[in-house]
Amino acid sequence: MEYLDFELPIKELEEQLEKCVIIGKESDVDVTPTCKEINKKLVETKKEIYKNLTAWQRVQLSRHPNRPYTLDYIRAICGDTFLELHGDRGFKDDKAMVGGLGKINGQSFMIIGQQKGFNTKTRQYRNFGMANPEGYRKALRLMKMAEKFGIPVLTLVDTPGAYPGLEAEERGQGEAIARNIFEMVRLQVPIITIIVGEGASGGALGIGVGDRVYMLENTWYSVISPESCSSILWKSWEYKERAAEALKLTSSDMKKQKLVDDVIPEPLGGAHYDRETTFKTVAEYITKGYNELKDLSTADLIAQRMDKYSNMGEYKE
Repeated sequence: MEYLDFELPIKELEEQLEKCVIIGKESDVDVTPTCKEINKKLVETKKEIYKNLTAWQRVQLSRHPNRPYTLDYIRAICGDTFLELHGDRGFKDDKAMVGGLGKINGQSFMIIGQQKGFNTKTRQYRNFGMANPEGYRKALRLMKMAEKFGIPVLTLVDTPGAYPGLEAEERGQGEAIARNIFEMVRLQVPIITIIVGEGASGGALGIGVGDRVYMLENTWYSVISPESCSSILWKSWEYKERAAEALKLTSSDMKKQKLVDDVIPEPLGGAHYDRETTFKTVAEYITKGYNELKDLSTADLIAQRMDKYSNMGEYKE
């Protein structure tokens, strides 16, 4: 397990607990009371740290290297029913965007999401979860296929943004994302979107237009990352914590502003501390969202989706 800077008190207590257990095994000394005391203090410390997280600390948790990624969710929730589909039928297959058919609680879904890597080699292979235009065109191809066969769409968002390279711009990055948003608004099947990690800028919006949009508790969703915002406003990354607070990018902020429908709770410490519970909870929210949408007519589904996004951004002075 890797620890973030604000998690160091937890690391110290866990190391103490581990040493206490080892001493108990290697000697005749009864260390049970000591272990219980350390464990109690560990739980209290965790609760104290995680109930008072700043916006920047939640951003850090969303990027935790041990946090489950899109394919982890797919494999855990769909099991061996998932069939990955490749390519945009125009340029090539984008490894940063994965998609395919899978069953969740007996219901077929077209599942699409950004995939990051877990080590240097796979991060390069997945382009750090930053899709090129062909990734968004692949996503749209799969959504249109789902529409053709009446299959609901599930999108899992986890990206630091769409790839900003010259070649991506040459192949129409902006147009590809705009096309996806345009087509998703009028897609004739239910769309459920879950922010499972980072939800940055147009890279997230390219697969983020959903009838039901959920965020995991320790994720963020914003037009720009705190570091980029800091570099634009203050010409330095040093103010990223201040930028994170100002952007109101946490799940609770998004819920309060009615930009997402609900927040999915995570286990104490984050999704990576108890993956099985996280996967189970996410599956329950997917099923709940689908059950709310499955009986709507196509006309009502699209009308509600358009109203949902048309009403965003309204405010009173």
